[in-house]
Amino acid sequence: MSTIESVLHESRVFPPSADVVANAAISGMDAYRALAAEAERDYEGFWAKLARETLTWHKPFTKVLDEANAPFCTWFEDGELNASYNSLDRHVEAGKGGTVAIIFEADDGTVTRVTYQDLLQRVCRFANALKKRGVKKGDRVVIYMPMSIEGVVAMQACARIGAPHSVVFGGFSSKSLNERLVDVGAVALITSDEQMRGGKALPLKSIADEALAMGGCEAVKSVIVYRRTGGKVAWNESRDLWMHELVANESDTCTPEWVSAEHPLFVLYTSGSTGRPKGVQHSTGGYVLWAAQTLKWTFDWKPTDIFWCTADIGWITGHTYIAYGPLALGATQVMFEGVPTYPDGGRFWNMIEKHKVTLFYTAPTAIRSLIKIADADAKVHPKSYDLSSLRVLGTVGEPINPEAWMWYYENVGGARCPIVDTWWQTETGGHMITPLPGATPLVPGSCTLPLPGIMAAIVDETGQDVPNGQGGILVVKRPWPSMIRTIWGDPDRFKKSYYPEELGGKLYLAGDGSVRDKATGNFTIMGRIDDVLNVSGHRLGTMEIESALVANPLVAEAAVVGRPDETTGEAVVAFVVLKSARPMGDDAAKLANELRAWVGKEIGPIAKPKDIRFGDNLPKTRSGKIMRRLLRSLAKGEAITQDVSTLENPAILDQLGESL
Repeated sequence: MSTIESVLHESRVFPPSADVVANAAISGMDAYRALAAEAERDYEGFWAKLARETLTWHKPFTKVLDEANAPFCTWFEDGELNASYNSLDRHVEAGKGGTVAIIFEADDGTVTRVTYQDLLQRVCRFANALKKRGVKKGDRVVIYMPMSIEGVVAMQACARIGAPHSVVFGGFSSKSLNERLVDVGAVALITSDEQMRGGKALPLKSIADEALAMGGCEAVKSVIVYRRTGGKVAWNESRDLWMHELVANESDTCTPEWVSAEHPLFVLYTSGSTGRPKGVQHSTGGYVLWAAQTLKWTFDWKPTDIFWCTADIGWITGHTYIAYGPLALGATQVMFEGVPTYPDGGRFWNMIEKHKVTLFYTAPTAIRSLIKIADADAKVHPKSYDLSSLRVLGTVGEPINPEAWMWYYENVGGARCPIVDTWWQTETGGHMITPLPGATPLVPGSCTLPLPGIMAAIVDETGQDVPNGQGGILVVKRPWPSMIRTIWGDPDRFKKSYYPEELGGKLYLAGDGSVRDKATGNFTIMGRIDDVLNVSGHRLGTMEIESALVANPLVAEAAVVGRPDETTGEAVVAFVVLKSARPMGDDAAKLANELRAWVGKEIGPIAKPKDIRFGDNLPKTRSGKIMRRLLRSLAKGEAITQDVSTLENPAILDQLGESL
């Protein structure tokens, strides 16, 4: 692999305001550099100090990092603690039981507030119920639930008794659920009758029944069902139990199971994997430490803040920044059941106004979709709402292109809220590279600099550092507490996937291409290494071409993939969503030529898409993730054979499959 060329150059810089700097916990770049230098100087001492300050330990640790069996590293291994105790009990014991933990807004707008005292009692009752069903420390429990307080209760109850949970996103098919139940060896399944999304009831229990009927799940002795809608469901008297009946007579106290810091807290399967599911295993101590610490640093969290992460608990973002990070800090957070476009495209902005949200964290795909809606209807434009409570904005899931960044900054944040463009992964457990609101000068499209203690770098295919300004492979050079411990049941795959011998076996391979700015050292993610295009000998990152397309005032969203080409090796294929109606025939051909010329002007002739297809939308999962592997199949003219049950809009594939 040769180096990846960086072809898009961003010169806009937004330093944090004097007011933001003055009030931030990490105030100014000197403070950031001092923390980073402290970590460089005494790596283990740095992490040990954070672990003692951030977490409550039942048995203090004496050993910090053990690399003897690298890459299977351990952190704080002889220390004992409990994730649920750190999320709930310690706040109640400190007199903060009356603090609101979760402000839950249902799909229909109904709001429920739950305090830390309430949440602790609910978790204890459910933990006791699980124990009575025979679930014990080390047993795995699969959770297949909608966004709900009960979903968080289920996760925390498993953590309380030392039973690693595996949450499966409520949009996954019965086949996907079955694969995960079998792979993790689950003894219990927690689900719901139905879930509500955009005013529609969608089945969960019936999908769970199908998954169990596929076989291989004989270890599942209990299926616990949360009654969300009251919809009709099939019932197996020997196995199925209603959640509300199960907890009705349980005690609201439950002694936590004290576990080693290395005890598995959860296994989470990465989306889009082919073949056998890839179960990312996370520890208890290191993971909860980084979940809390990153929320504190990245969002400059303060006890007066109202935090809202719009992710689903089925993804790592929902684990780290809903179920564990905010609760470990004793924060008040908003949790949302529905979708950003129901009952209209102003739902997010309405909720920010209503709940006085100060810290808002969402995905670039959601932002780009809402740009299109807001431009078409002034009534649901962010400027039609009072968003003055906002203090910090964040993005997660994929790089945010500069034009969407600018829209978010100006229209949602009123050009006063810093945007933290966070780079991290399921495998990293928490933020790795991100601006800090009171320190980092912001550059649209750049995740800027690693957090203190994170030793990120860019290397070539032999593992050697490349100079700033030259694209390459993003790696992390040293272990960190919330790192993936292994792939469940497949340690060899873990080593080959993340610590390949080609890079020396000691560097964590992120799988992303990246470049560092020559002057500032800022990181910009250029797309997955798998998505790098080789056009006439030039290796181009897809994100840069997508950003150039979205910079055109007519374009709302774009996704770029490659297809084989006899002349150039690979040709650029762009799938484009306009802010206006989808063009047809000659209009489409004319606009495609205009956009090709635009990309040529923005980047250079080498990056011009050979094929541009227009759609009303892009194929996305219900979490908003663009399914680029499906677009690659469409670009090559292949039949779609992959499972598309997780798509929000499967019909869009037919539309995008039509070539010009």
